[in-house]
Amino acid sequence: MRSVADHLAAVLDAARPVAALDVVLADAEGCVLAEDVHAPHDVPGFTVAACDGYAVHASDVGLRGPGPASEVTLPVVEDVAVTAPEPLRLVAGAAALVAAGAPVPAGADAVVPLDRTDRGRARVVIRGGAEPGENLRPAGHDVPVGATVLTRGTRLAARHLAVAAAVGRGRLAVHPRPRVVVMTVGDELAEPGRAARPGTRPDANGHALAAAARDAGASALRVGPVGDERGGLREAIADQLVRADLLVLTGGLSPGPWDTVADVLAPLGTVRFDQVAMAPGGRQGFGTVRVLDDATDLLHPGGLGTGGSGVPLFALPGDPVAALVCYEVFVRPALRAMGGHSDVYRPSLRAAVARPISSPAGLRQFVPARLSGSPSEGYVVDPLGGAGDPSLAGLSAANALLVVGEDTTRVRAGDTLACLVLDG
Repeated sequence: MRSVADHLAAVLDAARPVAALDVVLADAEGCVLAEDVHAPHDVPGFTVAACDGYAVHASDVGLRGPGPASEVTLPVVEDVAVTAPEPLRLVAGAAALVAAGAPVPAGADAVVPLDRTDRGRARVVIRGGAEPGENLRPAGHDVPVGATVLTRGTRLAARHLAVAAAVGRGRLAVHPRPRVVVMTVGDELAEPGRAARPGTRPDANGHALAAAARDAGASALRVGPVGDERGGLREAIADQLVRADLLVLTGGLSPGPWDTVADVLAPLGTVRFDQVAMAPGGRQGFGTVRVLDDATDLLHPGGLGTGGSGVPLFALPGDPVAALVCYEVFVRPALRAMGGHSDVYRPSLRAAVARPISSPAGLRQFVPARLSGSPSEGYVVDPLGGAGDPSLAGLSAANALLVVGEDTTRVRAGDTLACLVLDG
């Protein structure tokens, strides 16, 4: 039997970031940056107006103060649009009408907003004076030249794309979202919502695992259900490997003669099957698989960013609760690592257990649970359903997985244990 720690270490050792690609900004959102981004110039490149108004010499209109508002009339010598190629020079005793974001004329040291003027176009009445520097955004106000505006490893959101565009970058080097193919295996499975044949049940795993992969930042494709017949299953796997950075199979792992996943994968790569010491969980497989060339019957490297070693493959249990728990413990950290993320694990915290539960000796148990509380008041975790045989309904209501160690067989109410937080 293989420990959870050993299995996870093997998974993370094989999970390499997908090779960086140079993509346009529209395709970079949500990806992890693979380079540092520096500003090649100041942003803005020269002093600009922070609002619509009139650029003036502050000494021409008087300083702002608590006394009665003064009025000064100045000739308007220029209209400056945001498209003006370079700053003009403003002579003393004059004003220039400027748009927000437009270059402020050289010599001007303040912009008086429109609401303190009569908005004149030939001559303007300015009330209340102005302070030097008022409503000006100097060169480099947003970004000074040479500044590192984005660092490698940043998960790109809207604000990051904004600064990249502002410094003139139309493309970025990123680790693209890992392409994940989720394949459900079993003659007994049917597509949810369709009329089920006798002896079949809805496929609860395919949609759930694909959604979980997308939630982790991957691009997911769902395939199946695929039957247990060896030839068809082998062909389906070979077809999907050419488009996958990671393949997740679920089902078909029982040791009986009806399930065929282990037999089909045996000649295709390095997938190792183990009884992992966890509950729920049990028998699982992990390794790499190469793409089969049907014409020559030779194995060729496949999978973007795998370095020629094949495509990583997980074989998860068919039970929905076990499959989703194993996904959280092993697959999700691998996907996060492949996407270039530094935070590969779910957040965890310790909480007091609300009621006593038992746990099998020698197994690390992951119990669906409801977590409540706050950092100041402390946290309480309430196991949902039967701790030894958790239900899918219990998992659907959970926002955490309570983790019971291998050496613990009895948990008392009030004991403090670690929890994996499922909901952000």
